[in-house]
Amino acid sequence: MPVHIEKLDGIAFLAFPDTLDFLKTELSERFSLSSLSGTNSKTFGEILYIENTSEKRTDLFLSEQPYWARTTLLEPFLLHFESIGDAAKALKEIQRNWAPYQYQSFRRAALIQEKLPYINLKAKNFPVEIPKSPIGVYTLIDDKTILASAKTSSFLPAGKIEFVEDHENPPSRAYLKIQESLTLARHFFGVPLPGPDSRCFEAGACPGGWTWVLVNLGAKVYAVDRAELAPSLMQNPLVEFCAHDAFTLKPEEIGKCDWVFSDVICYPERLLEWVKKWLDSGLTKKMICTIKMQGAIDYEIVKKFAEIPDSRVVHLNYNKHELTWIHAGE
Repeated sequence: MPVHIEKLDGIAFLAFPDTLDFLKTELSERFSLSSLSGTNSKTFGEILYIENTSEKRTDLFLSEQPYWARTTLLEPFLLHFESIGDAAKALKEIQRNWAPYQYQSFRRAALIQEKLPYINLKAKNFPVEIPKSPIGVYTLIDDKTILASAKTSSFLPAGKIEFVEDHENPPSRAYLKIQESLTLARHFFGVPLPGPDSRCFEAGACPGGWTWVLVNLGAKVYAVDRAELAPSLMQNPLVEFCAHDAFTLKPEEIGKCDWVFSDVICYPERLLEWVKKWLDSGLTKKMICTIKMQGAIDYEIVKKFAEIPDSRVVHLNYNKHELTWIHAGE
């Protein structure tokens, strides 16, 4: 037979770039998966496949995504094929939407993708909405074998979003993090982006990458930091700047805000205390904060963020050794 599908009794995770070790640690510590070594697990580029039926928890991983996984391949299978045409035909017979993840055989993978229904894999211009259509993931593990899953945990192609970068105007590349965070907030919670009717507070705003995004959406920003923002932002009529330690200001001193943001380097415990003060004050219902780590990831403190109602913890494509907490209450 030219095509043969072999169902696998396991689960696979596609890690964010350079985070495979973080993913393995998280699966061990946070999800208590023990089969991460020897013959019970295999890696294909940045994909970690774990065998063992007793540890396959499809429902759990559908509802609770590992932070360091771009997407989870919930029902993985091997597709054995002879020709590129056969591979593409077999994938199309399973479902329409497929995204490639490739770590080898790039030309052969590109030829298969050309024969599949079109999906937009290009970098996006912000703002953008994430489509709601399910999308599968596949990768060539050799010239005649594909590892794939039609059912995944992400609507993004291979679980990743990239933006067209502006290399001239933003004062820092951190602006990409708030673009991705706001996109996910709208996707997860259905909240609109900040706009001309919004008042935002950014703690630790210098040099102004996040503020730059917000004012370009038309929002007013109360920006607080010990150091001033980039000159263009200091002169922007939508920006009100205060030279201060943002975490020592009480919410009542700031007043009602549609959004509160923080990309400040601080201990997660201090950030959590600050977040709770804002939520308890009732002066905001929408917050996005970067959880910066000192050394190893403390999943117990991360869990406390994740347990806050109407919120979600994620690892962004544009994060480094950090996670992002998104809150969007009604």
